[in-house]
Amino acid sequence: MGTLEGKVALVTGGARGIGKSICERLASEGAKLAIVDIMLDVAETTAKEFNAKGVEAVAVAANVAKPEEAARAVEETIAKFGRLDILVNNAGITRDNLIMRMTEQEWDSVIAVNLKGTFNCIKAAVRPMMKNRYGKIVNLASVVGRMGNAGQANYVASKAGVIGLTKTVAKEFGSRNITANAVAPGYIMTDMTKDLSDAAKSAFMEIIPMKRGGTPEDVANVVYFLCSPDSDYVSGQVIGVDGGMYM
Repeated sequence: MGTLEGKVALVTGGARGIGKSICERLASEGAKLAIVDIMLDVAETTAKEFNAKGVEAVAVAANVAKPEEAARAVEETIAKFGRLDILVNNAGITRDNLIMRMTEQEWDSVIAVNLKGTFNCIKAAVRPMMKNRYGKIVNLASVVGRMGNAGQANYVASKAGVIGLTKTVAKEFGSRNITANAVAPGYIMTDMTKDLSDAAKSAFMEIIPMKRGGTPEDVANVVYFLCSPDSDYVSGQVIGVDGGMYM
């Protein structure tokens, strides 16, 4: 029996990339999945893949930047499975530009999804978690939210905000047996990073002590730990998955 048997996990941005790897890891330990994505067709395809393997999974369409849609995602999850134990806030976007060239729309859209979206989902999820006196909240931050990065002021600000939000959630809900932690990935080999220029990739390798990129599975393993009983006394922490890029 898996360590998450009977537990229900809602994963935003869970249909592809790192989010899908997180879903796979949680499902391997027995969790039931609510796969939330802004594109329902993609989420449904992923949910069907899990269903074919015997995993209880449902696709939920939601733009987490909108409070009412984040709330509906939680409601649909509970309507389907009867409970919510784990929330993984993975949905995120980038709109990179130098500050001098960054438009208001580029700033607002990234903050809306990455930071406000995380807040919206937490706000919707904590009430049922408080009722059950149990909850695991894991927020995806980023190494750049800890160290900064030129050309990503909006993304960096959103992820630094996620770190501060995580610590506040840990303080507000710890007495209700709800933990909140953040995972800060570094250079992870995904569809988003494979299109980087060779020069950009080389620049990353220069500052990574392990001299290689990470995999989505590397991130998923740490997220799983923070969702498992092994981390019951871990809260308010930021765990880097970056090969030593930030220390």
